[in-house]
Amino acid sequence: MLTMIITGLFCGALLGFVMQRGRFCLTGGFRDMYIARNNRIFYALLIAIAIQSIGVFALIASGHLRYDAGTFPWFGTVFGGYVFGIGIVMAGGCATGTWYRAGEGLIGSWIALATYMVTSALMRSAHMDGFNQQVKALSTTHNSIPATFGAPAWPFIVLLVVVTLWFVSKELSKPKLKMASLPPKRSGLAHLLFEKRWHPFVTAVLIGLIATFAWPLSAATGRMFGLGITTPSANILQYLVVGDSRFLNWGVFLVLGIFLGSFIAAKASREFRLRAPDAATSVRSAGGGILMGFGASIAGGCSIGNGLVMTAMLTWQGWVGLVFMILGVWSASWYLFIRPQRKTRARTVSA
Repeated sequence: MLTMIITGLFCGALLGFVMQRGRFCLTGGFRDMYIARNNRIFYALLIAIAIQSIGVFALIASGHLRYDAGTFPWFGTVFGGYVFGIGIVMAGGCATGTWYRAGEGLIGSWIALATYMVTSALMRSAHMDGFNQQVKALSTTHNSIPATFGAPAWPFIVLLVVVTLWFVSKELSKPKLKMASLPPKRSGLAHLLFEKRWHPFVTAVLIGLIATFAWPLSAATGRMFGLGITTPSANILQYLVVGDSRFLNWGVFLVLGIFLGSFIAAKASREFRLRAPDAATSVRSAGGGILMGFGASIAGGCSIGNGLVMTAMLTWQGWVGLVFMILGVWSASWYLFIRPQRKTRARTVSA
């Protein structure tokens, strides 16, 4: 139990610290792909996926880990991923982003986190067993992409690495915009950790390494998976309500560590402050949390579980879920941002 607490909190705190300091927000990154035609965060995600894929499959090949991708719940992945994508735009952050932004003092994220946890726990209750079984019944035999083609994993990993390096080199070759900045107030390591702006690709490398080490740390406690947010978030509420220790696992301390690490990073960088949203934003955050909890539950994962981990494991669930998650973000971005702006411009022109 002590090992589970220490390693879970430590890994989560590292992830929360890195994501807060690197401002690694998949919601904003997916939205920028559509609105600003800026793919930098998506390329950063590919870096993290590729690093984790190399690391975890090396551990599997060496016999230190075992993993079975199981079946591919195609309906839940497609529909749930799309709903989750809509939800994270409404909530103002994905599952991990909601945890780390809550650690920054953003009360809107606290609201989204509360409804996200409640909905995730409800989706795992006995009341939803029938519905969940019907969703799971809509599955195909192979979830593993290499198994589908009857091939080993490493050629697919090499392809992933090559594609990622091509996108990254293309992005890095773009002319750099010079931005005015204030003179540093700190020096040395303190400046690098708490003041200097982190490049998203550097942040992605660190996230990929943390995601890789999460596997053996989690496996050592009997939990055969890497980073995960939705189920552990539900487990926290289930433990608080029922008091059953079986809901306490490595993932629970991981997500609590994310909050702790983000809080430490925000305080040290002087970015922590309580920020209360207006009524409309509060309602939208609550609704976003509900859609996040529902979507991630039937999709079998969130932006981390599917978008980072299951993609690295070369599964259909991961890559198809990621695609429909992005489509959900784009749909919500059009409705919540682009459409209102067009209406405002139209009224201005007609006036």
